[in-house]
Amino acid sequence: MEDDSPQKAQKWLEDLATGSAGHEIETLSLGGMQVSHAHKGLIRCNFVIPKHLSDQDGNWHVGAIATLVDDVGAAAIYSTVGHIKASVSFNISYYSTPKIQEEVEIEAKVVGQKGKLASVVVEIRRKDNGRIVALGKQWMTSSKIVPGTYQNKTLTSQVSKL
Repeated sequence: MEDDSPQKAQKWLEDLATGSAGHEIETLSLGGMQVSHAHKGLIRCNFVIPKHLSDQDGNWHVGAIATLVDDVGAAAIYSTVGHIKASVSFNISYYSTPKIQEEVEIEAKVVGQKGKLASVVVEIRRKDNGRIVALGKQWMTSSKIVPGTYQNKTLTSQVSKL
């Protein structure tokens, strides 16, 4: 039987973008995004930044970027394990500030998995010149944990072993 997790992850992400699933903030931040590639552990998307996602200077708002990184990263993990996980660590570095109506490419790749933990890296690049806009790194888990612990061991010690 073929694993349909990549197709389910793509549908989930597309449903977030159209408002068929998730919360309003996700629909606002992802609306118009197109999934161009969905395979196990890898999601690629294209996105033209709409006016409603700009800050006062006409730049893509960093909060909207963070929402997109979180959701596309979660979809990449979903494409690998077949379900949504909860974020336990989330970090974004911002390198440049695209303006409204610029097109960007998003690539989320699962880079590690151990037990119930999974790690994903999300790159956002300008489509016209390939320059990096933002780089997100995220750890997710599928179990309920008490903050700072993981099966009687610190979460930090578990992550450092990966």
